[in-house]
Amino acid sequence: MLELKTPTEIDKMRNTGAFIAELLDDLQSRARVGVNLLDLERRARQLIEERGAESCYWDYSPSFGRGPFRNVICLSVNDAVLHGLPHDYALRDGDLLSMDIAVSLDGWVADSARSLIVGTPRPEDQRIIEATEKALAAGIAAAQPGRRLGDISAAIGAVAKDYGYPVNTEFGGHGLGRTMHEDPHVPNAGRAGRGLVLRPGLTLALEPWFAQGTDKIVYDPDGWTIRSADGSRTAHSEHTIAITEGGPLVLTRRPA
Repeated sequence: MLELKTPTEIDKMRNTGAFIAELLDDLQSRARVGVNLLDLERRARQLIEERGAESCYWDYSPSFGRGPFRNVICLSVNDAVLHGLPHDYALRDGDLLSMDIAVSLDGWVADSARSLIVGTPRPEDQRIIEATEKALAAGIAAAQPGRRLGDISAAIGAVAKDYGYPVNTEFGGHGLGRTMHEDPHVPNAGRAGRGLVLRPGLTLALEPWFAQGTDKIVYDPDGWTIRSADGSRTAHSEHTIAITEGGPLVLTRRPA
């Protein structure tokens, strides 16, 4: 079921999104060589508690996963790309870290992810992060009122193709608002001109993620962490947006 949000409700989601942007900025500044993933998890919990927000991940129990998720952020390293379970791991020079978080503030949810390189960057890792960021920007630009959901998916997929990265469509973007996952599903590849008409008030999380060598995935024994099947490195970028009469509005950026 689709719920179109009012301008007032979108403003509330934008407030949540601004908090998420601040939180990710804070964690990014702390993600240095030698820092443990559990320290980043603890910092995220602290910031959420201080703000009076609620984690959308804590006790999350989808059809996949082994038991409820008992962390507030997904931290995925190198060939891990989605749902990375924070664990006792000290970041190493050159690691590619993806951070993904969704929280609710005053009853309204926002969701965002970003990838970064810890310490010394490798050109191939910079390239795949750049690809996800450009794909996200292309998807946002395509999210115009009156166009179709397939236009967003096609725009994201076209960037992946330009960079030579295969696309997995099992996991992608989604609607959100009062809860973390609402209709519709937003694949990271698709056909322009097809699918749902984009109407003002529709709020979506767009999240292109790619692996350098494959579109196939495998799960860790923890039942949560998703990795590229060939062990190639991965990246993930995500923003929450709202469709408005004037075009797409990004809700997960810090105010200027």
